[in-house]
Parts: sequence; C-alpha cells; structure tokens
Amino acid sequence: MLKSHFSAIWESVADAVPDQIALIQGGRRVSWRDYEDRAARIAQGLIEAGLGKDAKVGMYLYNSPEYAETNFAALKIGGVPINVNYRYLDEELYYLLENADVEALVFHSSLGDRVARICDRLPQLKIIISVDDGPPEDGSDGPSAAIPYDTVLAANSGAARINPTGDEIYMFYTGGTTGMPKGVMYAVKDFTEFFMRGFPPMIGLSPFETADKMAVTAKQLFDSKTPVVSMSGPPLMHGTGSWLGLMFPHMLGGTSVMLESRGFKPEEVWDAVDRNNIAQLVIVGDAFAKPLLRALEAEPDRWNTSSLRMMISSGAMFTTQVKRGLIEHIPDLAIADVLGSTEGGMGQSIMTKDTPASETAKFMLLPTSKVLLPDGSREVTPGSGEVGLVAQSGMVPMGYYKDPKKSAGTFKEIDGKRYAFPGDMATVAADGSINLLGRGSNCINTGGEKVFPEEVEEALKLHDAVEDALVFGLDDERFGSRVAGIVSLEKAGTASSEDILTATRRLLASYKLPKEMIIVAKVPRAPNGKADYKAAKQLLDNSR
Repeated sequence: MLKSHFSAIWESVADAVPDQIALIQGGRRVSWRDYEDRAARIAQGLIEAGLGKDAKVGMYLYNSPEYAETNFAALKIGGVPINVNYRYLDEELYYLLENADVEALVFHSSLGDRVARICDRLPQLKIIISVDDGPPEDGSDGPSAAIPYDTVLAANSGAARINPTGDEIYMFYTGGTTGMPKGVMYAVKDFTEFFMRGFPPMIGLSPFETADKMAVTAKQLFDSKTPVVSMSGPPLMHGTGSWLGLMFPHMLGGTSVMLESRGFKPEEVWDAVDRNNIAQLVIVGDAFAKPLLRALEAEPDRWNTSSLRMMISSGAMFTTQVKRGLIEHIPDLAIADVLGSTEGGMGQSIMTKDTPASETAKFMLLPTSKVLLPDGSREVTPGSGEVGLVAQSGMVPMGYYKDPKKSAGTFKEIDGKRYAFPGDMATVAADGSINLLGRGSNCINTGGEKVFPEEVEEALKLHDAVEDALVFGLDDERFGSRVAGIVSLEKAGTASSEDILTATRRLLASYKLPKEMIIVAKVPRAPNGKADYKAAKQLLDNSR
C-alpha cells in the first residue's frame, strides 16, 4: 500500500497522468512527466552533495517551477523543504538558515548578493544552487560557490525513488506579525492525511482514506478533462499559497498556475483565470479580494471567469460585502473563508449565491476545535459573550523547531487530548458559530478595556471611501495604551480622518475608536496580505 507521504503520492500521480500539465507560469508549461523527472534530478544532486533523510533544503525563491521542483526534490530524499521569505535581508536570512540547520540552499540569482554576504557564516551548507533570473541587486556576481540549477539538472540522472519510513518530518517557517521566524513541525504522515481527508470535500470529492486512490482519481479527472487547476495569489513561500495552491492540487494530479509578476496585479490574476480555465483561486482576505473586485467592476466584460468555482481565503479578514460583490460577478462561485494558521485549521465559512451571507469574521468551528476560557478550565458558554481562546485538536503540529518553551506554550494537553492554541480570541454565539475577535497578542488594553484591532479595522473599512485599515496600540501614560490607526482610501475616495471616525462612531463603543489616525497612500502588508503592524506604527510616527 502506498505510504501517506506527499512525494510518494506525487510520484504515483506522475506515473498515472504523465501528459497532464503540472506547472504553468506565463508561457512555461511543465508536464507531470517532466516535473517528476526534474525533481528527481535535483534530488540526486542533493544526494551527491551529502544530503539525506531529515536534511533541510532552503528555498529562497520567488514563485517559479523551480520552487515546486525543489520542494518535491527535498521530499523525495526524505528531507525537509524550508520556505525562506524572499524579502529577508542579510541578518534575517542568516537567522533562518542557521536556525533551520539548512544544508542546501536554492536561490534566485537576483538575491545572490544577500546569499554571498552570509554563506561563509553557515558552515553546515553543503551545496548552494542558483536559479538564473538576472544579476544580484548590487550588481555583483553572487556567491562564487553557487552551482547553476540547469547544471545540476544536466549533471544528474534521476534519484531512485525511496519508500517513506513513516517518521519523516515536514516543517514550515512562519514569521507571524511579531518575533523571529519559527519552524512549525508536523509528522509528514499526519500532515498528508490531513489534506487527503480535509480538502477533497471542498471541491466536491469524498475524503481519501488511503493514498493509493489519489492517482486513480487523478487519472479519472484527466480522462474526463476535468483536472484540478489551481492558482495562488500569495507567494508560495507562505503556507496558504503553498499548501492550497500547489501541494494539495498536486495530490490529485492537478495543475498549479503561478503568477509571473512579483507583486500582486489583479488584472494578471483574471488574465490567468481566463487563459488557463482556473477552477480554484487562493487569496488572503480583503488585501487580495478588494483589488480583484475593483478590476471586475471596472471592466466587467473583459474576462471569462466561468471556470472559477472556488475561492479560498485564509489568514486575514475577508469582509462580507466584498464576498457578495465577487459572487455578483461570478454567480457560480463558492467562497471558503478558512480560519486557520500555520499551527492548524480551526473553522470555516462558505458563501455562495444561494446561502445567507454570513457576518464578517463569523465561522463554524470544525469538529476538532473548541473555544476555551483563557485558563483552559472549560469551554465558553454559547451566547454568553465570554471571550475565549480558539483551540484546535486533530492534526496538531509536533511543536516549534528547537524551541521547547514556545512549543509548551502553544501546544497543550487538556483532558488527555492535545490542542494547538495559536492565540486567536473569539466568542461563541447561541447557534454554536464563533465570532473571531483577533489575535490575543495584538489585543489593546486601554484603561482596562480590551480592544481587538481586527474588530475596529472591519468597522473602519465599512466606510465607502476606505480601502484598507490597520489598528494598533500605542503607549499612553494615562490609559496604559491608546488605540491608533492608519487607513488608505479607495482610488476616488476623498474622506478625511474625521469623516471616517464620525461614521465609525455609530458602529463602535467610543473607547474602541482610534484616538490618533492618519490617511496613508498604502497600508503596509506582507506579500501574503498579512498586516505589517511595525511598519504601520512607523508611518504614524513619521507623520508627527
């Protein structure tokens, strides 16, 4: 029986549908036959360099077929692919590579100046491989020890397939909004089976109990000309993009479409949907959805979007009115708003044209999740207004790599069951649904009152002129903290800060309103759409 391991499933898929397209980026199209072969050649190059089971392979890459191939290659040798944020500069890059014990690094040549400045400080590196996308930013040649990716492909035949042992580790680095990057560890078997069972129902398929059936289904989808075609708006270096836009679709022999631009361009997304008959689109909340909706509103007849059946969002607020607007333009679209983090999935909200519109930040808990009082003594009482911590069981990570203290604080056992506590705070309605308030670490305590930034941000964005908003706390001598924020306006928006606050005052208690707020050209967010609160505070400081 085929083992529950991503690489074993993908190899069986390549055998079943060799002519199906696995990867598309612009004019580049890579078949499953070539995808598996190229990954096997890179895997052999890693083996020749001395890497093997549990070895960490860093991917300091933009979205590209090479990202997917390297990810596949690392898993093929029983190793651990390590996502590296391409925005990281020297010290951030060094910290992650050293913390993760990375032994091989595959990087785009345009990032080579950063690699050159830190690689001598990483004696554990056994091989560095450069993917050509032009010269480094500073005009240098990059690290002299780098081997061109195409040279590794040409120099190696494909590595022999291995039989997974069942104790392999998968790890994904998350930076979050504060603190240093952390490697979240999973058992590959558990992580693979989580995707086998949890995600097929989202696209109309039954859960898979055994890995053998996935290649069979891939062949059926290929023969019926209904393959899974998915695209990620956020970069593959982030979990939402990699897992839902690449790794899960590939378990069904699907096609992963990648954007060419290194910044989000809504017109490019709709062009790709139209050209490639994309059925699933992965985004991160309003930061992606609003520009996509504006593009459709500006040119409603420009694109054929009829292939799009599912839009999946996770990791940031996705407001109800934006969902409604997208469904008005794409009537057969289902929108899945998933409550989750790198530490685990907890709830979801699904909207179609036929279902009642749910409130923003309102989710139905998954059967494996619950909301507990902060001390863990009991579940919150539905309809009581009690605020609790969302706890997720089921597929719980093993912990954070080399950080037992942080692991003990996030992953806890209660009544014999293990839970992950990512820090999300919520109330539970009488019908059992939860209203997400925000991450507890971002909660603002102002004069003894707790204010969750996400609640205030949502209220600010209800103003017609507001495009985006971030809210945060500032030190205050009298109240301990005071609420502050920044907003950006829609293209034709002309409102002032006072106009926006006046409108918001009708929606929120006065203590929740920002006491200080400015309008900026663009609210700072990471490429995956997540809030950059540090940069937001700096913008406010600079305005004084």
